[in-house]
Amino acid sequence: MIFSGLLDLPWWGYVVAGLALTHVTIAGVTIYLHRCQAHRALELHPIVSHFFRFWLWLTTGMVTREWAAIHRKHHAKCETAEDPHSPKIHGINKVLWAGVLLYVKESYNADTIERYGHGTPDDWIERKFYGRFSYAGVFVLLAVNGVVFGILPGVLIWLAQIAWIPFWAAGVINGVGHFFGYRSYDVADASTNIVPWGILIGGEELHNNHHAFASSARLSSKWYEFDIGWLYIRILETLGLATVKKVAPKPRFAAPKALADLDTLHAVIANRYDVFSRYGKSVKRTYAEEVARLKQWSPRDAEILRSLKRALLRGQELAGAEGAKLSEALKSSRALATVIAMRQELAALWERSNASKEQLLRQLQDWCHRAEASGVASLVDFSHRLRSYA
Repeated sequence: MIFSGLLDLPWWGYVVAGLALTHVTIAGVTIYLHRCQAHRALELHPIVSHFFRFWLWLTTGMVTREWAAIHRKHHAKCETAEDPHSPKIHGINKVLWAGVLLYVKESYNADTIERYGHGTPDDWIERKFYGRFSYAGVFVLLAVNGVVFGILPGVLIWLAQIAWIPFWAAGVINGVGHFFGYRSYDVADASTNIVPWGILIGGEELHNNHHAFASSARLSSKWYEFDIGWLYIRILETLGLATVKKVAPKPRFAAPKALADLDTLHAVIANRYDVFSRYGKSVKRTYAEEVARLKQWSPRDAEILRSLKRALLRGQELAGAEGAKLSEALKSSRALATVIAMRQELAALWERSNASKEQLLRQLQDWCHRAEASGVASLVDFSHRLRSYA
């Protein structure tokens, strides 16, 4: 009697049903809440949009305006004391296992909701029903599960449904996605891609890609990466149920120009994360060559450079004793010192918002000229590559 419901399934059937239902919730979070509402990367047909609103009310109790506001604040204040859920501030264990509590705490911050929650649904049903009775849906879901699957299977599937987002989204993405994984783009925050195949969490596994191009509807960028959320969006688009507004730019290359021009400048700035990623390879190349050279001529400096490898390759600024040790070690490596210094100059191209495009172009041309005159092979090669962006 305890197992009787409208559906009489074998044990594995209940497992498959539970996974399928939680996957619909994941799709709702990544497509509707994240890419559509928080970042405006696409528009959804009202039928699809309201289906996701209803489904997320039923399975999570999350309010669209609150979720979008908290996520936007995360991007605006990433890795600072104001970031609602940064492992750098709160610690990986707290974000991973209690990330949902950090979300709930921030949802009571009226200033966050007011400042970052603009443009989200504000119709009658949102104000009077979804927002007012935000947690009623999960109890409706419990009753429905009991009728459809039977009491015990229904309760177990319900527990999986309501725990799925708090753990995978609030915990894994916000925690592991800023702590462990690989980085395709050298962004200012600590975001990482957890794995290159975004299936289990709807594509959100590609978190570093997202932080590099926050307004992109597609989270995959490398040929070996897969974003199942993007697959669903393309299907909806084919059916006329979604309109993609923006995707991350894909760099194009041509023969290197003798002198960088305005088109080159625009291409470099538009693809700045790809530029920095490729420059990172130049830094790694020079680092490896210089450490190998210094092993013979200055073992102490080689050891210092090895101990600071992570910070060097990521472009992190070092202060205090570590900064002093690095400065001293770099006196023995003109090539590495030049590569590191010119990385900061290159980044300044898209940070100087007050400079005119003519000024920026002159700075880019001067950078290329000095890179090629430096005698550092990796810089010479990179300058040629830089002038080939189209």
